[in-house]
Amino acid sequence: MKFAIIKERKNPPDRRVVFSPKDLKQLKTNFPEAELVVESSDIRVFNDIDYQELGFQVSDNVSDADVMFGVKEVPIDALIPNKKYFFFSHTIKKQPYNRTLLKAILDKNIEMYDHETIVKQSGARLIGFGRYAGLVGAYNGFRALGLRDKLFVLPKVEQLKDLEAVKSELDKITVPNIKILLSGTGKVAKGAKEILDHLKIKEVSDALYLTSEFTEPVYCMVDVMEYSKRKDGKVGDKWAFYKDATGYESNFMPYAKQTDFFIAGHFFGDGAPYLFTRDDAKHPEFRIHLVADISCDIDGPVATTIRPSTIADPFYGYNPKTEKEVAFDDKEAITVMAVDNLPCELPKDASEGFGDMFLKHVIPAFFNGDADGVLKRAKITENGKLTKRFSYLQDYVDGKE
Repeated sequence: MKFAIIKERKNPPDRRVVFSPKDLKQLKTNFPEAELVVESSDIRVFNDIDYQELGFQVSDNVSDADVMFGVKEVPIDALIPNKKYFFFSHTIKKQPYNRTLLKAILDKNIEMYDHETIVKQSGARLIGFGRYAGLVGAYNGFRALGLRDKLFVLPKVEQLKDLEAVKSELDKITVPNIKILLSGTGKVAKGAKEILDHLKIKEVSDALYLTSEFTEPVYCMVDVMEYSKRKDGKVGDKWAFYKDATGYESNFMPYAKQTDFFIAGHFFGDGAPYLFTRDDAKHPEFRIHLVADISCDIDGPVATTIRPSTIADPFYGYNPKTEKEVAFDDKEAITVMAVDNLPCELPKDASEGFGDMFLKHVIPAFFNGDADGVLKRAKITENGKLTKRFSYLQDYVDGKE
């Protein structure tokens, strides 16, 4: 079995990689029989020489490898037929812009594994960049606050060496007396919580948050059963909600009336109620004036997110009265941070964290006969066809959806 780390070819360039040199060395130590090759890249956060110094072959041609490891979508003309590929394909939710990619994967008889489909038997994700999205998203929210209100100036994350440098910058600021709401309890939300805790902002219960004002900054972390409720007035159930959310409606407005800064770190499933709508944002008691939308669902559950923003230009303003975009520091605006590729700003830390997870949860499956079914569950295509688990994508492939 020969594994290749492939070059990232998508624009804008992504400097992340599945395995850092150190993690690749660990892979070789754990599984000496594995053959490894690294495709040469001039954009990767780790240089070719970093891999070569640890004894790995770096080549412009990796077509003799069996398994290809990448991060972002591989351009169709760069896909090598009859190989196994791992990358974020952005096809499993039937994203229209990648239908031709999935079609090409099938046409080229590629065995496709999407990083998003690498899950436990329960369906919970095993790997991802969520923590780093949360870390960078929360930091960017405070950066927007400082710039907009002329309180402090934080540098862009991409200008900083690593997470340690990010936290060092936060040590220099003083957060004003604001109330911060963080939605979610997964890896993204926990990454954002790491920033809030580093800033020594006190966490309070939702009961206290909804009924009290404070003389210092505080935050409240809420899960789906706090900001959603059953329409029939009965007690909600989180797991029932995940299976079928049609009997639920938003319970977000009580929080919106008490929140200055909202960090959206939740997962939003099909059929779930929106947290707040454009009409909700017009409510005279709607208090939120800054949103760091890490989840970044456009025109979705967070009504102020009308488009994704970019690392180069991360902030914009949303005027709730006109429902139009304005300057991020406009006095009528709700300031929005909605960068949709946040982990790219911390490529070194994000790559190292991702590689650790991949080494633990995925690589052993190649050498133990896939004892836990990780590869079987993750496989989207095989022998030019969709696997049974992903057969729901057939109409999407055929262009019927």
